Amino acid sequence: MASVSLSEAEKTFIIHGIQDDLRSDGRECETYRLIEVECGLVSNCSGSARLKLSNTDILVGIKAEMGTPKTNLPDEGYLEFFVDCSATASPKFDGRGGEDLASEIATTMARMYGSTKTLNLKDLCILSGECCWVLYIDVVVLECGGNLFDAVSLGIKAALADARIPKVTVQMDDEGNQEMDVSEDPDDCYRFQTDMVPLLVTINKVNQKHIIDATIKEEACSLACVIMSVMPKTGKITSIVKKGSGSLDPDSTTDMIQCGKRVADLLHTKLRNILLEIEKSGDNVEKVGFLA
Repeated sequence: MASVSLSEAEKTFIIHGIQDDLRSDGRECETYRLIEVECGLVSNCSGSARLKLSNTDILVGIKAEMGTPKTNLPDEGYLEFFVDCSATASPKFDGRGGEDLASEIATTMARMYGSTKTLNLKDLCILSGECCWVLYIDVVVLECGGNLFDAVSLGIKAALADARIPKVTVQMDDEGNQEMDVSEDPDDCYRFQTDMVPLLVTINKVNQKHIIDATIKEEACSLACVIMSVMPKTGKITSIVKKGSGSLDPDSTTDMIQCGKRVADLLHTKLRNILLEIEKSGDNVEKVGFLA
């Protein structure tokens, strides 16, 4: 994770505030920051989204290209994740620090989307064993204000909901060869059903309390955290990872997991409502920021 250097006085102020359920930005321990989402910002992508959590700013672009299916999954397309932690987002990202974190985030996302229940990748197959759609999901961290894993998972889900994959018809020519015709009609496309796409929730342990959506300064005060992937509707946990050098007792771990499930349910509902509003607005939604 990205980190900042804090004095002992700053750490004491942050920790004491969390113990009193009053964080330095005025939130309670289980309160998320305002989520801002914009979709369709990158014109040369099949789908894109920009997500902001206060000072955390993520841009996600999805490019669909034809490729060869994996040998063990001949009837499915697949996803490839690439993450770039820009050195301008945080001084800690300069050099190997950014590369290691980017690799960790990409691996986490690949693991989260590895389940067949997450997305129906069979619809990306064009010719079994020969041709399929490969989705290259590029994530750029524009600014780091903490809670990167959650923000990236929210941004990817929003970009997938925005993605439009052209439909392909396969025909035989006069010589018996197969020809693929890619539709140029923007309305003749495949849209992902993201209803069962999980989200990541990070719960940080700070002294005797746990918090969600930690800022970069709060992360510097935390010695341990739990990152969990939670499905919508069912609340099923698909993966859970403990990070940090600190220890967690069984009671704290149980409380943090239950907190994560509650927060994930709220996050899924919040993001779904935002995406529905964007879908209803269509091209009339006002674009803001330097990508407008």
